[in-house]
Amino acid sequence: MTEVQAATEVQRTLGLVLDLGGTFAFAISGAMAGIRRHLDVFGVLVLSFAASSVGGILRDLLIGAIPPAALVDWRYLTVSVAAGLLAFFWSSAIRRLRNPVRLVDAMGLAFFAVSGTEKALAFGLSPVMAALLGMLTGVGGGVARDVLLAEVPAVLRSDLYAVAALVGAGIVVGGVMLHLPLIVPAVVGGLVCFGLRVMAIRWGWQLPVAADDTGSPPPDEK
Repeated sequence: MTEVQAATEVQRTLGLVLDLGGTFAFAISGAMAGIRRHLDVFGVLVLSFAASSVGGILRDLLIGAIPPAALVDWRYLTVSVAAGLLAFFWSSAIRRLRNPVRLVDAMGLAFFAVSGTEKALAFGLSPVMAALLGMLTGVGGGVARDVLLAEVPAVLRSDLYAVAALVGAGIVVGGVMLHLPLIVPAVVGGLVCFGLRVMAIRWGWQLPVAADDTGSPPPDEK
């Protein structure tokens, strides 16, 4: 195996690991959101698959990686269903965590922001567009979950949601442009994205909110 082939194989393996990690985290997030709304087991599994797959499917469609990996690789569906069933039958244990849906959502956001950016760069997108696509990959699953539950998507109202994904994606782009070993910007970008999101949840960091016609900001709907 040549050096180029070895690097390509490492990149493919890292991308798969990140994708499956994000799939698991977002599947748990979607399932727990469905359980909170008292859905049956089928509804919970639908939410877990939608939350864990939509971001990656959108990414693959936009960069021309068709058919999307989530629809042809059995591992994505298996991880999604396993995570959904885990959440359904052991939801009481997961609820003991503080803000369980937000916590696993932050993990999925970090995984997918990094994997989306790396895959976009591998398909020849410019650094700016790769970072934006990484952000889209990260937020897509959460948008699908919230829309299916008839809620305003978290990306439009939540504490540093898309911004955290964009920062993580930007770190990945910067590391690749500096020719760092692929694992370095992936780990740093993922940790920064996750850290920003968790700190925003913990301390209520958010972007300026639009005021209504009375001049006062709307009440917090989270």
